[in-house]
Amino acid sequence: MKIGELAKKAGISKETIHYYIREGVLRKPKKTGKNTADYGPDYIDQIRIIKALRENYFLPIPVIRKLIKKHKKKSAPEQSSFQFLSQYFRPLDQLFFSGVTGRKAFIAATGLSEKWLSKMEEWEIITAEKKDGDLFYSHEDVIIGKMLVDMDHIGIGPRDGFDPEELKHFTRLFRQMVAKNVERTMKAGWDRMSAEELSKKGGQSTELMSLFFYHFYRKLVKEEYRRYLANQEKG
Repeated sequence: MKIGELAKKAGISKETIHYYIREGVLRKPKKTGKNTADYGPDYIDQIRIIKALRENYFLPIPVIRKLIKKHKKKSAPEQSSFQFLSQYFRPLDQLFFSGVTGRKAFIAATGLSEKWLSKMEEWEIITAEKKDGDLFYSHEDVIIGKMLVDMDHIGIGPRDGFDPEELKHFTRLFRQMVAKNVERTMKAGWDRMSAEELSKKGGQSTELMSLFFYHFYRKLVKEEYRRYLANQEKG
């Protein structure tokens, strides 16, 4: 594609693309003429990563350049992980983005269809609450909605052999586990803490356990993937 088309699809100006190339965070394109060049579809993903690192983490170009160089040396799974992390782990959103009000606003923010929003609400994966007579979707609900759309885009959907009802079973299992854990900790003395202490302790434990399960799931998938390949070679 030409630079004009790339700029439109990536949501930046042609001047910014030239700037990224000059600064070495975006590789030089293949020349097709004296003043023309061809940009492959992977340029869109590269620009999205650069934008995410700038807008979500406020990183300067020299730091992004170093990260991009390291990123290129990673394996394909690690590169995908880097791309999703830069997109979804937005520290300031935790402080400033409180969520959206109304189903239409949620659908616009996430790209999730009305049909699948209703299904996710039925399965209690997305759980809006009533505020001033309207539905309010939390920051976590919005992120989950976006991820569900991305799952379908990359090939983790009904058409690809993935049963969405598995998400319902995961949610039910996790909800039961979390409910038991909250009950145990509260009975162990947390219920005697002040509101300030409980808020601080709860925030710390929530983030720590969230990161634990993030890394634990990655570890299990890698192990099972290696085990599957090993069994295939034996068979």
